[in-house]
Amino acid sequence: MYCVRCGVRLSDGEKECPLCHTPLPETGGDSGSSYTAYSDRFPKERDSEKYLALGLVTAGMIAACLICLIICLTTYGRVSWSGTVMLGIAFSWIVLVLPFFFRKWYPLIFLPVDFAAAAGYLLYICLWLGQHWYLSFAFPLTLITGALTVGTVSMLRYIKKGRIFIVGGLLIAIGSLCMLAEFFQHITFSTGMFVWSLYCVAFFSAVGLFFIISAIIPPMRAFLERKFFI
Repeated sequence: MYCVRCGVRLSDGEKECPLCHTPLPETGGDSGSSYTAYSDRFPKERDSEKYLALGLVTAGMIAACLICLIICLTTYGRVSWSGTVMLGIAFSWIVLVLPFFFRKWYPLIFLPVDFAAAAGYLLYICLWLGQHWYLSFAFPLTLITGALTVGTVSMLRYIKKGRIFIVGGLLIAIGSLCMLAEFFQHITFSTGMFVWSLYCVAFFSAVGLFFIISAIIPPMRAFLERKFFI
């Protein structure tokens, strides 16, 4: 059987979903025959319809790329701005469309691919504009953000206990990342330091500490687990 709320597989004899704690319905009826409101078969998607929709979206994106390329070649005689548009569409396809071609979403595969595509797209923009902010600003921020995202999503996906601690640590790390972003901005564009990052650090650290303290106190931990399914 499967939970109608979150879809997790249920074992025989369970009285509530082990993930979202949704109560199982009572079995039995007036006639004495048992019944259940839960399906014995996990609903299967219609792959043909899904792949047809994905194919149409992909074809539309390819057509948009070709139109932009043709406009640039006929107007300027070179790729010009169409390269940025085409790579932007390709990046959107990788992030939004590619995962739906697979039955399951694997964070250790798709997230690194997404951030690698983002890094490549930013590199092209930097070279096309003839500027020099990629290595000192865009690349390190993309690399650190990607590592933080992959690590957090993987822990939340595969670690069953202590997720509130993970969320609290993630929020504190986001605050530190804001300060790091302002540092890279300072050394790249010669802007001021500690202009906006301290506010982000204070906010995210306060919320992160709240989650960590709540994880230590059993009643608050139980409330957050029920409220957010953490």
